[in-house]
Amino acid sequence: MDSPEVTFTLAYLVFAVCFVFTPTEFHSAGLTVQNLLSGWLGSEDAAFVPYHLRRTAATLLCHALLPLGYYVGMCFAATDKVLYWPSRAPDAWSLFLLLAVALPTVTWALVYYWSRECWARHPLARTLALYALPQSDWRAVAASINTEFRRIDKFATGAPGARVIVTDTWVMKVTTYQVHVAQQQDVQLTVTQSQQHDLSPDSNLPVQLLTICVAAARPSVQAFDIRLNSAEYGELCEKLRAPIRSAANVVIHQSLGDLFLETFASLVEVNPAYAVPSSQELEACIGCMQARAAVKLVKTCAEATEGECQQCYCRPMWCLTCMGKWFASRQDPQRPDTWLASRVPCPTCRARFCILDVCAVR
Repeated sequence: MDSPEVTFTLAYLVFAVCFVFTPTEFHSAGLTVQNLLSGWLGSEDAAFVPYHLRRTAATLLCHALLPLGYYVGMCFAATDKVLYWPSRAPDAWSLFLLLAVALPTVTWALVYYWSRECWARHPLARTLALYALPQSDWRAVAASINTEFRRIDKFATGAPGARVIVTDTWVMKVTTYQVHVAQQQDVQLTVTQSQQHDLSPDSNLPVQLLTICVAAARPSVQAFDIRLNSAEYGELCEKLRAPIRSAANVVIHQSLGDLFLETFASLVEVNPAYAVPSSQELEACIGCMQARAAVKLVKTCAEATEGECQQCYCRPMWCLTCMGKWFASRQDPQRPDTWLASRVPCPTCRARFCILDVCAVR
């Protein structure tokens, strides 16, 4: 049976990780720094910059207190170690207590330094000061951001720990401890990476995540990366004034149909291939009349007399892309999670088939 200190350690470790990285369940329960200190932080919509000046400082301090909270909890969970009396505690625990006290002390000193001169020394305020006109200061820039953030036409996406916000003038990334800010007219944006995932964490759909580097022309402004779903790429481009360049070999899928076609092609690749008789000549695809016919419908998902699928006797007449588009066109757009498992009629003879029955020709 686990001892009380082991049980407490595991429970506190889970709590600390969830408190720092904040999963959806913690957000729903209100166990976040933003919710616990909402009275002091104020409203993000009313004053975006002042809110995040206080939020980043409060988050850093609250997270720095976690080791000390663990030590205090262990005073009750492991009473035999006499941790509540540091001079009698084991040397390792005395050292841990020293570090647990030093961390929030140093953090508090840093937060106090940031808050001097009405938060003018905060990293966010220093960044905004770089964009201030000669006759003004960072507060004027902050007021401009506050005004633009309140507009309903801003672009906003991402998880709470990595939000991407684009207004008429600014590109911003809000993280747990920091807020990156860059002026649109001053940046170069480059798609540096794309990652394909078969299943999204929020749904049973394939998703492509893009990484875009935002680099300011001013060397004093730190470059940063933003990540977003490729389905939101078009909306982002509409809000940006600067063009987005793509690195070599980065293919962007801006719609669910594009993602489905890629998934469809990858699944067909693992299906058994169909050997075309030597007497039969492959013609151009009757769908696009550009590519050569490349697929044949052969019932391979079950025995000939089993299941809903039927044997198709049509010769190869479609390319892989057109067959994928036909398959997608027969689906319910409101139920994309059912697409891969559905069955559709052959575009020529109407025999029903599934993805497992689509075979590449060779």
